[in-house]
Amino acid sequence: MFDIGFSEVFVIAIVALIVLGPERLPKAARFAGLWVRRARAQWYSVKSELENELADEELKRSLRQAQADLRDAQAQLRDSGQIMREGADDLNRRIAAPVGAAATAETPAAASTETVETSAADPAQDAPSSVSHPDYGGAALPDYRPSQPQTPNDERR
Repeated sequence: MFDIGFSEVFVIAIVALIVLGPERLPKAARFAGLWVRRARAQWYSVKSELENELADEELKRSLRQAQADLRDAQAQLRDSGQIMREGADDLNRRIAAPVGAAATAETPAAASTETVETSAADPAQDAPSSVSHPDYGGAALPDYRPSQPQTPNDERR
């Protein structure tokens, strides 16, 4: 701060001793020390408050940036979700269109190749147990459901 060397301090001490005298010099030194300590304490207080304010501003700026990043990520997720929904809807339309077209163009001979076995004793098993499919060379497709309940939980169904 100040470029005061030992020689300048020595000259000030000699002048103070001459002006104040040996009786009042210790009181003046204590008084000067008190004011220097108060000034330093005030300076450190102001400095710490300023640093705290700067840190608070930095945190607020960082928080605003994080919020903006989260908003951007949310918008990207919303857009990608919309794109995924549109893609799934498009895929469903593509899948449904050939099935509907094949069903209307199906001949009675192709419809007769599909056989369905049902059990009149158990209405819960109305699903086919084996199906022959024309796309698989007329081979019977097995039913993968168990015929007997495997666990006590299956009996409750």
